[in-house]
Amino acid sequence: MSYEDSGANTSDHSSGPGPAVMGASTLTGNDVYNRKEENLGSIKEIMLDTHTGNVCYAVLSSGGFLGMGDRLFAVPWGALTLDTVNQCFLLNMDADRIKNAPGFDKDKWPDMADPEWENSIHSYYHTPLNITKPNNIPYK
Repeated sequence: MSYEDSGANTSDHSSGPGPAVMGASTLTGNDVYNRKEENLGSIKEIMLDTHTGNVCYAVLSSGGFLGMGDRLFAVPWGALTLDTVNQCFLLNMDADRIKNAPGFDKDKWPDMADPEWENSIHSYYHTPLNITKPNNIPYK
């Protein structure tokens, strides 16, 4: 299903789920821009917390050419805003700051459930860390 097929641009939701509820596959591949309209990369993957069902991170691919040399960045979901008109995401961050963000190689992903890693990523993007286990037991 493409972004257009999802009904994301309709005010009523008769032709699809709309911008409030969308399939992850309609969002992967979308470009990410900042407020200066600089292209920061594209969404490669959307990471879910399998205990809560919440979206945790969008994995941003940036800096490569034709898939070669790309760096990956886990951006907290709360740092992104979906722009349904332009069919992209907005990230309030300068291009230089994303280039210096903690990233990883496509063949060596971090343990995204590691509390130390989570704290460092949320701190870098200035987003709150509101992770809880089922039954509202905080992660340790």
